Amino acid sequence: MALHASILDPGTRVRVTQQVPQTHQVWSTSTEGVVVRYRQAQTGSWYAHAKGDRLWLDRLELELDSGELTTLNLDHYTLIEDLTSPAETPESRNPTEVEIDDRHRP
Repeated sequence: MALHASILDPGTRVRVTQQVPQTHQVWSTSTEGVVVRYRQAQTGSWYAHAKGDRLWLDRLELELDSGELTTLNLDHYTLIEDLTSPAETPESRNPTEVEIDDRHRP
């Protein structure tokens, strides 16, 4: 999935629409919030020939307007819209920086 790095920068307000295709319909839900972190994280599922023989997922952590933190698993049915005005867009991160699963980080 190709993503514009600036949309996923911490502090950017986004609307994430996720869809689940069904036989005759599509289930859809939208979530709005401020990006806390985007990362690729390892799951407990085994997947041959992947890094560490584990399945890795794209995860987006958002802070909702209520203050609640939520983590969304992203896939090719996910649409991310930037709701921040151009004047409020946060400074870009280093585009080569890739954040990996930090469960073992102190």
